[in-house]
Amino acid sequence: MNPFRLGRWSPYAAGAGLGVLSWITFAFMGKALGVSTTPVCVVGGIERAVAPSHADSTAYLAKYIGTTADPKPVVDWQFALVLMLAVGAFVAARAAGKIRAERVPAVWAARFGPSRAVRYAAAFVGGVILIFGARMAGGCTSGHALSGGMQLALSGWVFMAAMFLAGVPTALLLYGRGEMKEVSNG
Repeated sequence: MNPFRLGRWSPYAAGAGLGVLSWITFAFMGKALGVSTTPVCVVGGIERAVAPSHADSTAYLAKYIGTTADPKPVVDWQFALVLMLAVGAFVAARAAGKIRAERVPAVWAARFGPSRAVRYAAAFVGGVILIFGARMAGGCTSGHALSGGMQLALSGWVFMAAMFLAGVPTALLLYGRGEMKEVSNG
């Protein structure tokens, strides 16, 4: 049986693969898996190209992109990881025959209506809040939960607990318990 044709992979196999990827990342890059620094580096790289003196004088940007005199690469392994996440998701969906255009999920439409504009605006605002929070926390879900959890770091486990303690009530507030059952059964 071809594992690339499966609709879903075993979570154990996927977890083991993620663990091996983490080992490779530590061995060759000396860093944990994570992706939230990539937008900072891209925006900082653009700012360095447009206003180099401002980028150089911003300590936060200098930490990630260096300075004009001593630049750090903007396009690095983490940038490639972010791109390849999207490519890999597309290839996996295509291989499994699971590509479909779902502009507004049924659960969303049942609660907020079928408007694509509202759905896209909410997704954009949610993404901005997520990346802002990730940068405030010094890392994203993959950095804190996955890499931190694999290293048995207390901060990673605290983050995972906080993520579920905040995420479950938020989902219930947004969608309600009964409405989610109706859509999923229906």
